This record gives sequence, structure tokens and C-alpha cells, in this order.
Amino acid sequence: MSIEDVVGQLHDGMTLGIGGWATRRKPMALVRAIVRAGLKDLTLVAPYGGPDVGMLAAAGAIRKLVFAFVSLDHIPIEPHFKTARQAGLPVWELDEGMAHWALRAGAMRLPFLPTRVGLATDIARQPGFATIRSPFADAEELLAVPAIRLDAAVLHVHRSDEKGNTLVFSSDLFFDDLIARAADEVFVTTEKLVATAELDMVANARFNPFERSVVTGVAEAPFGAHPTSASPDYELDLLHLRAYAAAAETEHGWAGYRGQFVNVDAADYLRAVGGEDHVRALPKPVY
Repeated sequence: MSIEDVVGQLHDGMTLGIGGWATRRKPMALVRAIVRAGLKDLTLVAPYGGPDVGMLAAAGAIRKLVFAFVSLDHIPIEPHFKTARQAGLPVWELDEGMAHWALRAGAMRLPFLPTRVGLATDIARQPGFATIRSPFADAEELLAVPAIRLDAAVLHVHRSDEKGNTLVFSSDLFFDDLIARAADEVFVTTEKLVATAELDMVANARFNPFERSVVTGVAEAPFGAHPTSASPDYELDLLHLRAYAAAAETEHGWAGYRGQFVNVDAADYLRAVGGEDHVRALPKPVY
């Protein structure tokens, strides 16, 4: 598929999951295309939110956000998220352990999973949670975390073939495997679309995060995670993220950023951010 093909399969009012972590392996080419398409009223599930959440918030696309955090890592709070939240954006805030369990329950087609996570916090006081008592001798009271099911999920991977066999070379999958299995449809963008033989699944099976049977469509998107990282292919672009964050603090900053970096095609975007050589040479960040 193309990026535009994927966006054509999404619709207003859906529950959409986004993989990746804050500034790592976010499907940003697809997020920018969603902004261009003007989708709205999304229930967005982004456990580890970053500029994906920020851009969709700035575009007014989010009806409700389900999240554990929204950050740019070096910039602790995503600025467009902050503005939207302070303006009253409805949210369902989860501890990371709760988000893990909610997505795992969805992936396993279970109605909920029990946990101790969050029992002593105000997060558990939000609507949507309940307690359950163990049926065994311990009779422990546990928090029942309801399953999250998604109409669709969008993920970014390093390599894929046309069949949806994917490879993720990052050191951490985050929750991408659970997001994929909890979704009715899964759309993947990939740094490189390759022949199945080139994936060398015998040697690389450990990098294959989820079954090809859950993948609905694949779109090739070189540098499709920028300005977040797709390490080891390239690192995050901290200078760009700082410019993005700075633009969010001015009255017309989002309009200017959107005009320069969002309302453009892939080739123009790559030129605007400094070109292929610049992105490939980005230094490994220091945390």
C-alpha cells in the first residue's frame, strides 16, 4: 500500500492505536498524512505518546486520549499535548503497568486482567476500573484492568515484505506486539520493503514481533519515523524536536510548522529536514 492508501482505510470516530515510544520508532510519516487528511473524533490509544499525539492534538483530531505518558524525552512534556490537556482534552490516564495489562487483555481477547498495579493510586479511581477478589484461598482483592481493543493500529518497523512479515531491530518492542494483536486491522510502515528471502527469518526470527496474519497492509516509508528514531537505521533528531517544541509555544507556530513539514510530500519533507545524509548522520542521543 501507499501512505495514502492506508489513510484511506481509516475513518473519523475510530479507536486508533499508535506504537513506538515518545521519540522512538513512531510512524510519523503516517501521522502527518492523517493530519493532512483531516481525520477527527479519534479515540487515540498511545501508551508511550510523543509528537504523534502532539501533532494530532494540534490538528484537533483527538476526541479522547488513552495514554501512560506523552513526552519528547529530552523535552519532558509534549507541548501540544500540554496545551490540549490544559484546555480540557478528555483522557483516560493509565499507569504503564495498567496500559500493559489492558493491551495484553485485548491481544488475548480477554475482558480484563487482574493486577496489583495502581491499587493505591488515584488512577484507579477513574471510571472504567473495578476490583475483583481472587477465587482462591488467598481471597486477595485485585484491580481488574479492562481490555483495550482497537479498530486499527499503525506501527513503524525496520523491514517488511509484502506479506506483512516484519522485523524490528530496536532493542525494545515497547508494546507494539500487543497493540498489533489487540487491533482489528494493523497498518505497518517500514523503512524498507524487501523480498521475503531478504528477511532471512531463520536467522532473524527473534526480531519478528507479531504474526503476519494480523497485518492488514504495509507501506514503504523511508525515514518514516523522523523526527523520532528508527535505530539502528538512524537516531532521533533532537534539534528538529526542539524546533518543533519551540514552535508550539508561539501563537502561529503550529501553522508555520505544519506548512513547512506536514503539508508536504515525503521528498519535500526529507529536503526540509536536511536530507538523507543529515538524517543518517544524526548522533546517538545521550539521556
